[in-house]
Amino acid sequence: MPEDVAPAEVWLEVRDEAAGCRRCPLYKLGTQTVFGEGPTDAKLILVGEQPGDQEDTAGRPFVGPAGRVLDLALSEAGIKRSETYVTNAVKHFKHEMRGKRRLHQKPNAGEIDICKWWLDRELALIPSKVIVALGATAARSLIGRPVKIEATRGKPMPYLPGRQLVVTIHPSMLLRLPDPADKTRELQRFVHDLDAVARMIDD
Repeated sequence: MPEDVAPAEVWLEVRDEAAGCRRCPLYKLGTQTVFGEGPTDAKLILVGEQPGDQEDTAGRPFVGPAGRVLDLALSEAGIKRSETYVTNAVKHFKHEMRGKRRLHQKPNAGEIDICKWWLDRELALIPSKVIVALGATAARSLIGRPVKIEATRGKPMPYLPGRQLVVTIHPSMLLRLPDPADKTRELQRFVHDLDAVARMIDD
């Protein structure tokens, strides 16, 4: 990147380029590309799976129910979302129609790998200290192979030069728990993972 070009300017160019992405068939399903958002000097990058129904409509990541859970957990961990870059491994909403409803479908390995092109460009532009993979799809994208969340969650691992990767759950998992006690317990485990992340970015 030329020294006289600000990272924010380059990010805008990449975001605008991604808006016309046709690298895989998912663009035919989504309303629009949902690119990441946040400061280009963020110390922390959060990577989710893909936009959901509300994110696809709004054109912003993590603004639906899972986003509200994420915001709550970040707040409890003392992490400001306004100082965090938030994105997804896959930039289009993969779904199937069920009547008038659009039901989430998990991206496959090919779709994850193709969309890594955009995630790699985000990671190159935003020199964060820590990258957090929220869930199995994000971990698969960042590490390049399937990962068992419970075996790796919350454990910092070297990733890119000078940067650490932490794997944890996707906040949507909490929305699927029917028992309130289970939901409360798992939320606190999620916050505990983010507490460790907060200490890492403050070091």
